[in-house]
Amino acid sequence: MAYERQAASGFREIDRWEDGVGWLAHPDELGQRASHAVVGESGVWLLDPLWAPGVDDLIDDLAEEHDTAVAGVAICSCWHTRDADRFARRYDVPIVIPEWMGRVDDRTTAPIERYADSFDPAVEIVRRQPIPLWDEAILYWDSHDTLYTPESIGTAAPFLVDDERLGLELFFRLDPPHSLREYEPDRVIVGHGVGIVDDATRALEYALAGARRRFPRAVLENGPGTARSLVGALR
Repeated sequence: MAYERQAASGFREIDRWEDGVGWLAHPDELGQRASHAVVGESGVWLLDPLWAPGVDDLIDDLAEEHDTAVAGVAICSCWHTRDADRFARRYDVPIVIPEWMGRVDDRTTAPIERYADSFDPAVEIVRRQPIPLWDEAILYWDSHDTLYTPESIGTAAPFLVDDERLGLELFFRLDPPHSLREYEPDRVIVGHGVGIVDDATRALEYALAGARRRFPRAVLENGPGTARSLVGALR
């Protein structure tokens, strides 16, 4: 199944480092929807989160370690509303989205705050709108050299081909986000899959440089999985 729609019974912790942690609420699903809590200047930000029992303890521990609190819920893809409402109510914080992002308003009930440049002074936003109805905010923290790619780049099976550790969503292989080459991240965390923490810059460069060349192979290997994921996202 591309995406599990029943309530999660637990979670798998991923991507832990000093300034953040991630989790998979449904570790066995094909789409591998990943959620993250990352520290910024304003507090802890929850990125595209999915709820699971006990995950609030994970978030609270991170906030306590940094003597701060949850600042808000950042939806970074117009397709990632997920459980944003539930987290916003749990922590009494707003949902934040770029002023140019669509789809979200009709899919949430919690207060929404729109931002022009960024939701936190520590976070640089890379705007990506490759096709109509696809709005994505890629995030970069210079303070700990972390890149977050919510949708276009991932590590779940439907994104990867050959020996890639990071790969592009199938149809975006024809239009890779080459602007990301200006970054040299120590880690790349993603909205679909477990992040890359070893030699992350090289993995990113390899994914971008060979995306088009590996497109025919990706169609053959990942076409069915991509189709299931797209159908699952529309349900």
